Amino acid sequence: MGVRVAAAVRAALVGLVLAAVPAAAQETAGDGITRSWAIAEFGEPLYGPDMPHWPYANPDAPKGGSITLGAFGSFDTLTTLIERGTWPAGIGLTTDGLTTGSGDELSSAYGLIAETMEYPADKSWIRFHLREEARWHDGTPITAEDFVYSLDFVRKEGRLFLRSFFDDIERCEATDTRVLTCHVRTRDTMKPLMAAAGLWPMPRHYWQAEGRDPTRTTLVPPLGSGAYRIKSVEAGRSITYERVKDYWAKDLPMMQGLFNFDEIRYDYYRDDNVQFEALMAGRIDFRAENRAQRWATGYETNAVRQGRLVRREVPDNAPHGMLSYVFNTRRPQFQDIRVRQAINHLYDFETIQRQLLYGQYKRIKSWFPNSDYGAKGPPTPEELAALAPYRDRVRPEVLTDAFEPPSTDGSGRSRENLRKAYALFNEAGWEHRDGRLVNAQTGRQFAFEILLYDPSSVRLAEPFVTHLKRAGIDASIRVVDTAQYKVRTDEYDFDMVSLGLTFFPPPGPELRSYYSSAVADVPGQGNFAAIRDPVVDELLETIVTGTDLPTIEATTRAMDRVLLSGWYVIPLWYNDTDRLAYWDRFGYPETMARYSHGFPTTWWIDAARDAALRKAP
Repeated sequence: MGVRVAAAVRAALVGLVLAAVPAAAQETAGDGITRSWAIAEFGEPLYGPDMPHWPYANPDAPKGGSITLGAFGSFDTLTTLIERGTWPAGIGLTTDGLTTGSGDELSSAYGLIAETMEYPADKSWIRFHLREEARWHDGTPITAEDFVYSLDFVRKEGRLFLRSFFDDIERCEATDTRVLTCHVRTRDTMKPLMAAAGLWPMPRHYWQAEGRDPTRTTLVPPLGSGAYRIKSVEAGRSITYERVKDYWAKDLPMMQGLFNFDEIRYDYYRDDNVQFEALMAGRIDFRAENRAQRWATGYETNAVRQGRLVRREVPDNAPHGMLSYVFNTRRPQFQDIRVRQAINHLYDFETIQRQLLYGQYKRIKSWFPNSDYGAKGPPTPEELAALAPYRDRVRPEVLTDAFEPPSTDGSGRSRENLRKAYALFNEAGWEHRDGRLVNAQTGRQFAFEILLYDPSSVRLAEPFVTHLKRAGIDASIRVVDTAQYKVRTDEYDFDMVSLGLTFFPPPGPELRSYYSSAVADVPGQGNFAAIRDPVVDELLETIVTGTDLPTIEATTRAMDRVLLSGWYVIPLWYNDTDRLAYWDRFGYPETMARYSHGFPTTWWIDAARDAALRKAP
């Protein structure tokens, strides 16, 4: 399923890995200025400035060795900020940001390039004091001007979705070579200060050199500052990163036990089955398995039985986004809510769960699953309070009922759902004639295409298409490569598309890109369904400008209910477990981060295991 949006933002916000700092790490002087090595948006941060290393990192982990990973699709550029091109996996390893963080929290930022931060009581600005030792890979110091250059570039040339994260930053200025001051448009809220803490630098001296243009795609490795640099590139086929031995941040406490492999190589595959076979043949070292059938039956091999190839399940506590089939309501056949609701009745999740997913998944019932921001059960008093101004502008069930997508008994014979679907189609002006669902006025058959980029997703879409055809709909599946998929989704050139939308808790300005009416027809944004709901617009602004976490959570759940009532998508599924398969050559810390299994950042090559594996027949 598509996770392009999530990958895009994570690759761009390479410095923002979310960290935490305790109150003891902060000092508020008599001038009302709070000074700290880190900031948190809400609550008490977790770790103090005397932290020797993250509790889920082994500071004695050995460095060395090479690993090979698999990636799906292809890539055609090494730049991540502009609309054009598809960048490779792992590119975030090459660039540091102002902050980094722990895998144990979701809304804090820990100084990396920024040694300290300070802000006034009204939170109208934030100032970052940069570490003197921070360097680009060519040895040039990282300066405040590099951050100003980066923000200016994103605002002029960057992807529209990326720009949304910095909407509330008025300007940033280099008040000294190593002092960056960012002024914000809001008051009394940490959210824009957190956005500023997510800034990353661009090497101004590199990009302003003759012959270099950051507005164009390139396969020439650009200058970086992170723990790895690009060693080699085979366009569209593979990319290899090498560890920077004199990495400027290697002695900082938050870097102890991290980035242990000397080389990380990603090989690209256009077929997921071929990529899996590469794992089984030992050409790939690690895989996060995303196919239930394969996890249930595909690992019955001697390598697994003998323990040479490890299968391991670990909890996934990270918030998920809405994985779904998205209706493009720009298309006339999907503009009637009754049609969208009817088609939801034709999706038989329970049978797919039984026959194809091996009972391993949970049905998505929220735009914000696996998190405190998703609606669960009937609305709470706090959610009803957030919805009170809109009682006459939302569907009645929003105020009373738990959202439940249509369900079946899993037998594959959902006649009752088909009957309900026909009733809704008839209300919307469609009728069944000679086995075809046609427009009652024009006689034209209802038809649409489902756009996919992963051939392995076809088997999961085919049962849905079968039910659609039984209902008289001319439904089809189109599989395109990743580059064409990106172009078509950026331009909203699809009827229905499979997408996974990831959010960044606590939600912020990026919600406008997903749900705002203002961007519904702006190419390159995240509002794929073309949601145009004034109530959603108002609720999301309350979320974006919120200053206390309980209100933001309740308002997000209220907006979730309104979005669900619009039937803009067919919710699919999620898993709260990560399924890992890897060859037994690794060591990893005994303690795992709350929100991440840590690979490859905290793992390392275990010399004894690696040697034993190489000797095994």
